[in-house]
Amino acid sequence: MKLRELTVLLLLGFVIFSGCNDDDDGIDTIPERDRGVVYEEDLAEIEEFLSTHFFNYEDFDFSDPYSLANDSFQIEFTPLSEDPSKTPLIDMVDFKTVTDRNIDYKLYYLNVREGLGNVVHFCDQAFVTYEGSLTTGYVFDSAVSATGFNLISAGFEAGVVKGFQQGLIEFKTSTGFTDNGDGTDSYHNHGIGAVFVPSGLGYFSQPLVGVDSYTPLIFTFSLFERVVRDHDNDGIPSFLEDLNENGDVYDDDTDGDLSPNFIDNDDDGDGYLTIDEVELMSYDEDDTMTPFMSEEEAQSYFDNNALPNEIFDSIDDNNDGTFTLNTVIITDSNGDGTPDYLDKNTTPE
Repeated sequence: MKLRELTVLLLLGFVIFSGCNDDDDGIDTIPERDRGVVYEEDLAEIEEFLSTHFFNYEDFDFSDPYSLANDSFQIEFTPLSEDPSKTPLIDMVDFKTVTDRNIDYKLYYLNVREGLGNVVHFCDQAFVTYEGSLTTGYVFDSAVSATGFNLISAGFEAGVVKGFQQGLIEFKTSTGFTDNGDGTDSYHNHGIGAVFVPSGLGYFSQPLVGVDSYTPLIFTFSLFERVVRDHDNDGIPSFLEDLNENGDVYDDDTDGDLSPNFIDNDDDGDGYLTIDEVELMSYDEDDTMTPFMSEEEAQSYFDNNALPNEIFDSIDDNNDGTFTLNTVIITDSNGDGTPDYLDKNTTPE
């Protein structure tokens, strides 16, 4: 699955290479190209592709985007030379600015259908089908059944390349699925799109099989489900540990112990575990004592009844036709505006 970053492979390569020195058979390293120069080349290649290709928009019913027929829609790209009357992609895509290593990248994405389900946070786990290709049309990777990916790297868990991550979070998940009775599921109302990734937000200088270094990538995808990650199991979803809201959980370290909050089980360094400085809640039924019969019912109950300091955690399938809603209440015992788990001046009772 080539969506994942090469984190583990790169670490292994570093260990092997560090065992060699300049005297070992004259091994030389090839310096990376300038990222700014490569980005300008990539942007030109991507915009050329967008200007000379269209997608099969006539196969999608835009008058009723969330129809059952559209649930099975898959994006296909075709050169305009085959039908010059079609609308080019450049007139149908959106873009966002993604800053990485001091370069502001223009990241184009095609929003065929946003989706009606849950928001996907930048550090969640997402379940998708996808196809990875080049501007030449060469397909280098794909998954035809829903496959789960962590959107960031943490420890020995590899995340996806940043360009795919940043494109994916512009979409939402499905609202449910139908069991087809043959071991497959049909998802409904999910996000459908594509993202056009400069190599600096992809693999940059790291070649893949069939893909040279410094090559822009294209991913088409359907987004089905997401899991809100809590990497350190401290009761605080990882996306909420991004205190400065800059999309990077690695630069938030409340107690200055060099362990970012999202992998630190004592965020304020007061000697008390974070999980003991919040209140975990579980709901098996709504206010009328009716059990939740679907994830949608549990989510709706939370959306309509959550306390101001209560955050969504997860929904558990009880395997008996009912579901349990799990939430976290962020307590502030001394009322100073700083949650207990980030406040050294409060201790759990």
